[in-house]
Order: sequence, then C-alpha cells, then structure tokens
Amino acid sequence: MTRVDGGDGTGRRAGAARILVVDDQPEPRRALGRVLEALGYHTEAAVDGEEALAKLPRGFDLVTLDAEMPLVDGFEVARRIRQNPATFNLPIIMVTGLAGRADRLRAFEAGVNDFLVKPFDLDEVRLRVHWLLKLKDAHDQLARHADELEMLVDQRTADLRQSLAETVAAERRTQEAHLDTIRRLVLAAEYKDYDTAAHIERIGRMSGITAEALGLPPREVDLIRLSTPMHDVGKIGVPDGILLKPGPLTADEWEIMRRHTVMGERLLAESPSELMQMGARVARSHHERWDGAGYPDGITGEAIPIVARICAVADVFDALATERRYRSALPLATVWGMMESEGAGHFDPQVLAAFGSRRAAVEAVRGSA
Repeated sequence: MTRVDGGDGTGRRAGAARILVVDDQPEPRRALGRVLEALGYHTEAAVDGEEALAKLPRGFDLVTLDAEMPLVDGFEVARRIRQNPATFNLPIIMVTGLAGRADRLRAFEAGVNDFLVKPFDLDEVRLRVHWLLKLKDAHDQLARHADELEMLVDQRTADLRQSLAETVAAERRTQEAHLDTIRRLVLAAEYKDYDTAAHIERIGRMSGITAEALGLPPREVDLIRLSTPMHDVGKIGVPDGILLKPGPLTADEWEIMRRHTVMGERLLAESPSELMQMGARVARSHHERWDGAGYPDGITGEAIPIVARICAVADVFDALATERRYRSALPLATVWGMMESEGAGHFDPQVLAAFGSRRAAVEAVRGSA
C-alpha cells in the first residue's frame, strides 16, 4: 500500500487512526486501503465478515464495510458491532453500490453511520472519514471524562479533611471540563453545516428565556439552556448530499433526514450525565408536534418532554427568521404572526405563550447573532 511519510520509520504517521477495511473483493479492498493510507491512516484488511469480527478486538477507530459479502454480510457485521458494548460507538461506513431506499434504511437500522458509493471519490472519502473520526474523538472524550469523574468521587471520599475551598475549586474545574466536552460535541455537528452554527447557539439562549418565562426552577432552566443546542447533533450522521442539498428534499431524502432525531438520541443517551440525558430527550423529540403529527414517535401533548416542546418553538421561530440556502429570511413581524396564527396544533400553547411574552428578549438574541 502507498504510505505517507511518518515519524516512526514505517511511512505511517505516529498516532494515526486505525481503520479496518472489510470487502470480499480484493481490488476494491486494496483501492480503498491505498486511499486511506495516502490520507495518513493505518489500515488493516478483512476479506469477509467473519474475519472482520475476529479482528475487531485488536482495536480500531473506524470500519468500512462492503454491504454484499457471503455468509456474514455487511448488515450483520454492523448489527454485531452495535450489540457489543466494547464497539457500540465505533463509526461504520458502508461502501456499497446499493442505492435503494430499503437498503439504506436497513443499513441505518443496523447501525451504519454513513455511506460511500462505489466507485468512490477521493474527496468524499477524505471528508466522510474525517468527520466520523471527529465524532469518535468526541465519544472518547466523554468516556475519558466519565472516568475522571469517577476518580474525583473516589478522591473526595478519601480526602474528607480537605478544605471546602479546595472541594469547590475541584467541582468548578470538573464542571468546566464537562461543559467544554459538550461544546466540542456540538461543534462536531456544526462543522457539517455552517449555515446553522449561529442558529444552534441562539436556540439555547431562546430556550432558556422561555423556560424562565414558564417559571421553571433555576437549575432546570440552566439544563434546558445548555441541552437544547444539542438538538440537531444527530445530523452529523446524515449524508452531506442530503444535509447540504440546496433545494427541497425528496420523500426518500426526508426519510433519511428524519433519522437524525434517533441518531442524536443514540449518541447522547448512554451518558450518566443529567445534562447529556436531557440532550438525548431533546434530540429525539424536538420535531414532535402537540397534535401528534410530528416524528419520530408521533407522541402528543405533555407526553412530549418539556425541553423538546420549548426547543420546538425556538427552533421554528429562528429557522423562519434565518436566511437559508434555499430561501430568504422572513421579517420578524411576519414570523411572529405565523407563529401565532399557525402554531395551533404544532406547539404547546403554554410554551408558545411564554415565548411570546418575552418578545423583546427573543428579538435581542436575534439582534446579537
């Protein structure tokens, strides 16, 4: 395989990500391996699904899977990866010639993160692998942070004689590290769509304003303000061709786009953090509607988590008032009128009223963007 110059005498970069390339056809397997090696990654090959599963314990940062293989195909390999706690968060790219909607939905259900269509393009390989490795790095940071929190609890138990000032300082540093990790996770999603980066920041601020107007406790207001920017984190798993499409999406593309709600929950839900758990709820449910016509679950009324009901109002308001690639921004007066006249059925009436009661504060957030 073609190597790039590294610092260890092997031609590979020290500390480069390890990628398992799985394909029963030798030429596509070797071709993709050469591309990945040229991009600076370490690669190892597997000629079928059984060999891939046997090699996984060696430790990899990403797997590319051929869909159609004898015995154990790519869909089954992906399912087994997701069933194993040791590899549950391992990014998976399916390399396939399959283009049918049913096959793609089947792949998403199996746990595939993204696709490369044969014959693949070098720039597409580079970008998709890069962003999925960014996502894995965010996962790894969260896992390391959980270990750090456990160590901190043990230290507190053993060091009861430490002064109150030292304890408070340690807690502050831990909280700052936790929030920094979450910000980086949200940034990983933002990088895929620069048009929505400022939108994500505004959603958190508007949601906090609405939670205050509803009279929620200060701690819950803070959790809502910090968790709602994570509502679209699942879009990091949506193919760029759909996420960045300049025009309207087809019905099949919308079906894939809607999966970002479930993917976002999957990304966040396993964390022990209360903030991340709230982020998982808002990621899954922020497209639900008060009348049950939303997705992915079609739940109604107060069955929708309050954080998702709040986020839904802020999200729609800011989206209408923001210029997008496919349409111009609407004047704020028009947006307020649309929210009031068309909000019935879509939004929780109490949340919409609370949002409207803080009109000046909401418009100040828009003005500071």
